[in-house]
Amino acid sequence: MNPRSLLLVYRKEITGYFSSFIAFAVIAIFLVITGYFFYNILASFSMVSFQAQANPMIAKQYNLLNVNETVVRPLIGNISVVMLLMTPLLTMRLLSEEKKSGTLELLLSYPVREVEVVMGKYLASLTVFAAMLVGTITYPLLLIYLGDPEIPPILTGYLGLFLLGAAFLALGLFTSSLSENQIVSASLAVGILFFFWLMSYSVMFVSPGFGRIISYVAITEHLESLAKGVVDTEDIIYYLNFIFLFLFLTIRSMESSRWRG
Repeated sequence: MNPRSLLLVYRKEITGYFSSFIAFAVIAIFLVITGYFFYNILASFSMVSFQAQANPMIAKQYNLLNVNETVVRPLIGNISVVMLLMTPLLTMRLLSEEKKSGTLELLLSYPVREVEVVMGKYLASLTVFAAMLVGTITYPLLLIYLGDPEIPPILTGYLGLFLLGAAFLALGLFTSSLSENQIVSASLAVGILFFFWLMSYSVMFVSPGFGRIISYVAITEHLESLAKGVVDTEDIIYYLNFIFLFLFLTIRSMESSRWRG
């Protein structure tokens, strides 16, 4: 892989994101929605805290006054749902638009390989996603200022969100390589992500052995562990394998498009 070629593709995509205001729009909408969820979760926690002053036993029984359990984990869960819907917007145009306009063939006519194009575009989308996620750090910072949450679960939760988002982007880039229509690419990405997301709900309906396989493949199971503050190498390896698999498929998809002419 030629770093110079990769950097040229990366710069082109970053410029495209911010010159067309796609990045600003997606980041702004993402922060508004996640901010709304944070406000509601925090307001519910505040209300329960006041009620617990009158009946402390209820709060103690249900662990409702634990900031990490009542605010941080639900917040991470809600952010992950918003990510599922928003990240395909970052990737849907990356290859679909180039295929439709014919600029992908032009790009590949230069001394640049498919892997450099894919990695340059993927890293550009990952940069925008990282900016989205950084914007939400104000929520846990506010919690730390107002209360006394445990810091490690917050850090591992954000590690999980970053890995989850990186996995979403890899899959979204792959679906972008399958169609010239951006809407089709985004819809396909959301559909497949929902499939991986909802797999965990099927565990109770299958045999224990098959259930363990489904639990491993289900993408949300690995975020749950990290949101609890548990760093398991199995979860990290799962996300890295997921990312590698779909980037590999994207490269193969581009190569097959070139062969077909």
